Amino acid sequence: MATNSSSLAVASREPLHSRDARRARRDGRVPGVIYGGGKDPVSIAVDARELRHTLAAQGAVIDVAIDGGSTEPVVLKEAQRHPVRGDLMHVDLLRVNLQEKIQQVVPLEIVDTEDGVGIKLGGILETLVREVTVEALPNDIPEAVTLSVKDLEIGHHLTLADAVVPGNGTLVDEADTIAVNLSAPRVSGAGAGEADEAAADGDESAEAAE
Repeated sequence: MATNSSSLAVASREPLHSRDARRARRDGRVPGVIYGGGKDPVSIAVDARELRHTLAAQGAVIDVAIDGGSTEPVVLKEAQRHPVRGDLMHVDLLRVNLQEKIQQVVPLEIVDTEDGVGIKLGGILETLVREVTVEALPNDIPEAVTLSVKDLEIGHHLTLADAVVPGNGTLVDEADTIAVNLSAPRVSGAGAGEADEAAADGDESAEAAE
């Protein structure tokens, strides 16, 4: 669970033209905006390496200091990345009150795939949901919500109601949303014919038994 915050020093900047943002990126900085909390938005630029390290650290809350001033807690609301290189291009940071709940999108982590009873039998796992929205206090936002497929059988599915939210967080998404599905293994070619023959033999045996 995200119980620790990280610190990040940023510099304010004038919200000018796009060429200024490009210049910041060439200088190894990422442009962004801090907004919310009943205050005016502030355009910022932050060292790209420091930002990557901060976002990789444990904890959803970031203590941001603008131009060396006092810190204020924020969370990452949105990050834009380069479609090819994956580099951070722009970040939106939202001011938060640590005593008020917020909603945050976190990954849905599928666990126990190696021990899944249906997967061991050749079932094909299809993941339909990869992110969920959690509501909790900022310092209680989990790094991920987990969903175990250990007991999932072929031909069955799991919904978000089966997911586990660590700590005191709650899921905002509809509980009956199908998150994963386990379908039967695909059979092709000669194997398909053999499977059809086996099924036919089974039908004939059943009829004979009747």
